[in-house]
Amino acid sequence: MEKELEEKLDQAAEWIAKAKCLVAITGAGISTESGIPDYRGPDGVWTRRDKGLPPPKMKVSWEEVQPNSGHMALVDLVKMGKLHFLISQNVDGLHMKSGIPIEKLAELHGNHNLWWCLDCGRKYKREEIGWDEKRFGRGYRTDDILPGSPTCPACGGIIRSSIVNFGDPLPQEDFAMSVKFAKQSDVFLSVGTSLQVTPASNLPGYALRVGAKFILINQGETPYDNMADVRIWDPIGQVLPQLVEKVKNILCKQ
Repeated sequence: MEKELEEKLDQAAEWIAKAKCLVAITGAGISTESGIPDYRGPDGVWTRRDKGLPPPKMKVSWEEVQPNSGHMALVDLVKMGKLHFLISQNVDGLHMKSGIPIEKLAELHGNHNLWWCLDCGRKYKREEIGWDEKRFGRGYRTDDILPGSPTCPACGGIIRSSIVNFGDPLPQEDFAMSVKFAKQSDVFLSVGTSLQVTPASNLPGYALRVGAKFILINQGETPYDNMADVRIWDPIGQVLPQLVEKVKNILCKQ
């Protein structure tokens, strides 16, 4: 089994090292080792809900959550000039916190650290606008706007949480960029996502249609398992750093 994994990592590393446009998508699975529960894993939020169980508890507080080795492996790919664009379905903000440049990142479901103006689209950190949840609530788009709520410093527009709840539209610019890069990719890397939530789940399809090599790392089943060129089931924090180290070694020899 170890030999099979090694061969898969060698092949994936070779493709990434040669890639002209590597694009990655991540889901909740990349953040579980930071103490954040996933959704469809063995002890995930939706898995427990379907069994009639309460949601799993976070192992640390939001203030203590830090990027893990999986996040940092993707940062290394950016620093090597290999990762052109990262698409995330997570709201934990750990990719931005890890050092992924904002121009290379699309957060399709928002970021719990960011607030945005519905009028001009500018984004702000909580402390920049002085949002107080005790006074103004969580600020979701479906919530009532309470008197005295902060407004956009730039245009005076309505400020809301950037988190996308069920029924909310995705940030159109972020999704358009995600589609654009998926269609330009020659290697598409999927990490820690079940690829079941649309429209994000459609993105690998765009990459496959243009002939991109598809590398899929996830411990749970996905609808794309049989379409992946390399399918890895092992823990992300274990295999992603190994994969990136192999890419480094190939590039050093060139």
